[in-house]
Amino acid sequence: MKNKYRTHNCGELNKQNIGEMVRLAGWVQRVRNLGKMQFIDLRDEAGITQLVINAEETLQKAMKDVTTECTISAYGKVVERASKNPKISTGEIEIEVKELEVLGKCKNVLPFEVNSDKNEAREDLRLEYRFLDLRNEKLHQNIVLRSEILHTIREEMRNLHFTEVQTPILANSSPEGARDFLVPSRLHPGEFYALPQAPQQFKQLLMVSGFNRYYQIAPCFRDEDPRADRSPGEFYQMDFEMAFAEQEDVFEVMETVIPHIFEKHASWKTSPAPFTRIPYREAMEKYGTDKPDLRNPLVIVDVTETMHKMEFRGFAGKTVKAICVKNGAQNSRKFFDHMVEYAVEELGAGGLAWIKCDETSKLSGSIAKFVTEVVQEQLTKQLDMQPNDAVFFLADDTKKVIKMAGELRMELGRRLDLLEKDIYRFCWIVDFPMYELSDEGEIDFCHNPFSMPQGGMKALEEKNPLDVYAYQYDLVCNGYELASGAVRNHDPELMVKVFEIAGYQREDVENRFGALFHAFQYGAPPHAGAAPGIDRMIMLIEHEDNIRNVIAFPKNKKARDLLMRAPSRVDEKQLKDVHIKIDLETK
Repeated sequence: MKNKYRTHNCGELNKQNIGEMVRLAGWVQRVRNLGKMQFIDLRDEAGITQLVINAEETLQKAMKDVTTECTISAYGKVVERASKNPKISTGEIEIEVKELEVLGKCKNVLPFEVNSDKNEAREDLRLEYRFLDLRNEKLHQNIVLRSEILHTIREEMRNLHFTEVQTPILANSSPEGARDFLVPSRLHPGEFYALPQAPQQFKQLLMVSGFNRYYQIAPCFRDEDPRADRSPGEFYQMDFEMAFAEQEDVFEVMETVIPHIFEKHASWKTSPAPFTRIPYREAMEKYGTDKPDLRNPLVIVDVTETMHKMEFRGFAGKTVKAICVKNGAQNSRKFFDHMVEYAVEELGAGGLAWIKCDETSKLSGSIAKFVTEVVQEQLTKQLDMQPNDAVFFLADDTKKVIKMAGELRMELGRRLDLLEKDIYRFCWIVDFPMYELSDEGEIDFCHNPFSMPQGGMKALEEKNPLDVYAYQYDLVCNGYELASGAVRNHDPELMVKVFEIAGYQREDVENRFGALFHAFQYGAPPHAGAAPGIDRMIMLIEHEDNIRNVIAFPKNKKARDLLMRAPSRVDEKQLKDVHIKIDLETK
């Protein structure tokens, strides 16, 4: 059956179609008026075709309602274009219009220019009119690419014999490290569902249920603050789990699927598998973060013992970290002053000390006069400091200085243009501590409480909890955490012990994680898995700095949907149905 609006899309006609009568439909991107003749750039998802409107009375009458971004249908003859446009696929032809119909009128004044490359409109305005913003070619193609990537993921997971299973959205509260979104129950007064922060418990239950390999493109919900690389409220991950599996099995799957996705859809090179593996504590020492960007050649070195040999009060009693920049001495004094300013104003450091070494190995800089021959000799050995190098020093308590040094490392890499170009550098961060000290000084989980401790029960009973490692791992790419996973704890008694060390009682485990605890007593297989973030992966592939640019209908920085105006108040009847009363403090 013929479509009454169009016979072709706006991107498929070419010289071979010259002489044909065709009908096109789409959005008016631009109108150019040359007196007796007018030109329309007609756009749909496939491309742009130029329409020619002559002075015929019925056409001119229809043109009175034609505005930018209205929708029209045009019938006419394909002819060769006199002034060709090699930038578009239809640039050799145009349509001599015989009939024109306006299908959807558009207001004369748009809130912003839809197809501007500069995208200068305020983000809140673009989000309020997201249906217009999504017509922008770059943003539109981001969403199309998202669809293609999801298709590739499903193909790859099917090829690896994974079964796609959808797990519940209305679930129970679970300690995944963020606040839950709660949903009150109408049928069960005073009780609440929680939107899943991840399908963690369900996928483990699927392993107990006899499924060999599970995956899903899973929506996850976390009530956490927005960031440029994190969508507030909800996000998607490619969640998977495998029975009778170890850490190496998970790595094999990830190192098969992830490079294929990037190689197929991205323009940059991809570092080959197997990916570099870095223990968590080594990552923190060398890079100041558990999400290191390996494109940056700079490393952090602990020089506390060496620098305490100097008579410099600024380092006394503090942990001292150093970053040596090869050939950094050639930078101007202004550069060093700007780095000091950055450290103080952006990092909250008390200061940033520095030295540089000239061609004769003579030192200069803010603390050069304190550096003895012995200290210089040790720094040369520790940092491989050579003539023409520069060294930056930060000092503070250990936890704070590690974080500051990590940020300084990346800022130096950016300002000095040291980052390797046009490549995705992947690495695994492994051997995460099972526990860490909370801000209150109590034992708490470092990462995922459902992970298998390395060394099992023996390690939990005999080691200091802070010395116990877990079979947990993160996949990192260019400074972003791309995936997180673990070998799961499938032993109910081991599970109780793990939680007891963190201050939970056996009853807490049975009550809060009753389904898992109960299921593990009926022949649970060893199992392991991971979950790459879909939104962040697409953000990297598209070279976007803001994750909202790869999501069709995102929330803003304050976690509001400006288009649908959510969250919003509801009426008293709706609240009464779910047994809720609002108690807001008067400001």
